[in-house]
Amino acid sequence: MAPMTPMDESAPSSEPAPSRRRAKVVSALRVATLAALLAVAWVVADQTGLRDSMTQDGIREMTSDAGALGALAYLVSFAIGQLAQLPGAAFVLAARVAYGPVIGFLLAYTGALLSVSVSFFFVRGVGGRALTGLKWKWAQRVLARLDARPVLTIIVLRTLFALSPPLNYALAMSSTRFRHYFAGSAIGLVAPIAVYVFLSDFLLSCATGIL
Repeated sequence: MAPMTPMDESAPSSEPAPSRRRAKVVSALRVATLAALLAVAWVVADQTGLRDSMTQDGIREMTSDAGALGALAYLVSFAIGQLAQLPGAAFVLAARVAYGPVIGFLLAYTGALLSVSVSFFFVRGVGGRALTGLKWKWAQRVLARLDARPVLTIIVLRTLFALSPPLNYALAMSSTRFRHYFAGSAIGLVAPIAVYVFLSDFLLSCATGIL
């Protein structure tokens, strides 16, 4: 009698394995939790008036009122503000007005790196690497490029989009490692922050003259 041949375990199955189903459910729950927390942060910032107060003048006044702890207050508010989707440009310009171009640049640059780092760890900790499971072809192409050249890709993204909170969230939920994320952000943020700090007066005067 011919020996029985084992079933081909490599054949595709119409149903995903239980472990894959559980992983998808857990990933979906983590993303939903992250979205809920970010929405709550946005609502709290809006309803408490924090969003309205975190303007260039409001941030400058806050650092002035804090006295010697003004720089520390600035850094903490910058990091929290990014999680609440507050505009990073307001923090950069406030540092320029309150501390001058040189110290303002150094403080704004430090605050920017701190804020994107806090966003990374918070989003990665809650949402995980949810974007790695996307099946859309365009998303897979973007993620493949990010995996192949993570630092260079992040440099380009930071140069174009600077401190955009959605960019922070998307990069944190990708497969990129923090050291690549930080290195790319550190290089890519130099140019946009320098433009805000050193060329803001010039650009404003040009806009005023045109108008």
